[in-house]
Amino acid sequence: MLTTPGKALSIARNADKAPLTRNQKAFNTLIRKIGQGRARLAAWEATIPRYRQKHLSELQPLIDEAQALEIKTAHALDKAHDHDGLTRTERRKIAYVITEMVDDLLDDADDPTLKALYNKHSGSDYDEDQASDQATMKSAVEEIFGFDFGDDFDPNSPDGLSEEARAKIREQQAQQDAARQARMEKQAKRKKSPRQLEREAREQADAEQLKLSIREIYRKLASALHPDREPDPLERERKTALMQKVNQAYDKNNLLLLLELQLELEQIDQDHINNVSETRLTHYNKILREQLAELEHEILRVEAGFMSQYLLDPFDAPDPKNILKLLASQIAEIRLEIGDLQRDLVAFEDPKQLKLWLKKVRLPSVRRTIADIPF
Repeated sequence: MLTTPGKALSIARNADKAPLTRNQKAFNTLIRKIGQGRARLAAWEATIPRYRQKHLSELQPLIDEAQALEIKTAHALDKAHDHDGLTRTERRKIAYVITEMVDDLLDDADDPTLKALYNKHSGSDYDEDQASDQATMKSAVEEIFGFDFGDDFDPNSPDGLSEEARAKIREQQAQQDAARQARMEKQAKRKKSPRQLEREAREQADAEQLKLSIREIYRKLASALHPDREPDPLERERKTALMQKVNQAYDKNNLLLLLELQLELEQIDQDHINNVSETRLTHYNKILREQLAELEHEILRVEAGFMSQYLLDPFDAPDPKNILKLLASQIAEIRLEIGDLQRDLVAFEDPKQLKLWLKKVRLPSVRRTIADIPF
């Protein structure tokens, strides 16, 4: 059974070695880009399940272990905070470290004991700080999108904020679509100029030609592969599978796959491809551009979904070839972090070691700025 086309599809120079036309070059370029996009999408489809399994079996247990150690570290520092012999600055450093650690930990778990540590060492209330942060976010989103969420909105729910924003955006989009439709209907009632009528007729003719180009190839394939006309059971099964591919390609306007199937089934050959008319190439190239745009959109959807699910930097250019190496690097990094946390927990039991550790902590001039803290 044919799974992937085995022959490359491209226009080659004829025997007279005449240079390729602009349409021929465009055709080859589009075929190449679609091939690259297919390969990238296939690489993601092969890599994501492997990443997911390794993340679940290797990285996530380490994340959980590190989080448990960070909680122990916060409590150990809280205990050390009350020891005699610490200077005022050292106590401020411990309070700062606890506040930052606990603030991060509470992003993943609503733990009353951690909130108590935050409230004790931050000089403020965690729930009030969160409410203030969410209110600030709410105001910023309202300013950006130009609408009011209303007084009933819960600022403590970031998920609610996101959903409310999406709902408002959908509402605005619907209003804009309705206004656009009304303008189009109003314009349609006006008497069209000869130039407008000519352009619309040309666009309609082009659209019909595109449909015919696809339909013609589909009919030739369907005629050759019709399973009901095949008496041999094995051959009928093979043709049924191929016919399913043809139907799917036709439904999706997948010109490239239809042409590849024609080439594979020897309905066309290289000479046929080399001599496709300029008019037909114009139609083919338009279909291929649409196909390439859809493929690129699908790749972006897969990549964005993957990056969002695993909290990876969306501004990094993801590469399916390197993503497993990135995961291995993350695993190695968190193992080092676990080792550091384990050593710190032992060090905190010795006042001298604690003081040496605190010397490395730099207090920011403004709370919650980036600091180099050796957790």
